[in-house]
Amino acid sequence: MRTYDFAPLWRSTIGFDRLFDLLDETQHRTEDNYPPYNIERLGEDRYQISLALAGFGPDEIAVTAEQNVLTVEGRKGDKDQREYLYQGISARPFKRQFNLADYVQVKTAAFDNGLLRIELVREIPEAMKPRRIAIGGGAPAGQITQKAA
Repeated sequence: MRTYDFAPLWRSTIGFDRLFDLLDETQHRTEDNYPPYNIERLGEDRYQISLALAGFGPDEIAVTAEQNVLTVEGRKGDKDQREYLYQGISARPFKRQFNLADYVQVKTAAFDNGLLRIELVREIPEAMKPRRIAIGGGAPAGQITQKAA
């Protein structure tokens, strides 16, 4: 696997710290494939993460969203002490994290038939959306008139 040196980019960019940290983290991470998941685009600003959590109940799963990171954790309770002849359904504890872009919010989380579905929506604040600036014909220099798009 290749490793990249981001030092030249650090010298010429400002405010991209999080992006470079994410890229650096993905180079050094050995990813565990449990539990399996899908990420879908439902619309222009809507997404859904589906995790296959067979054998887990809703009370054994924790979903936490904080500052651009969505964390899903699961831990089986020690209620059942069964003697398995063969155990193909994994019940090991897990912690899966998803890095979210700015302004992506978790809207809902639902658990149904062994699938945890988390719906995400990107909501850009009104102040951050592009707006058209009207150009006046006879306004003195230095005055700008703003007009909402």
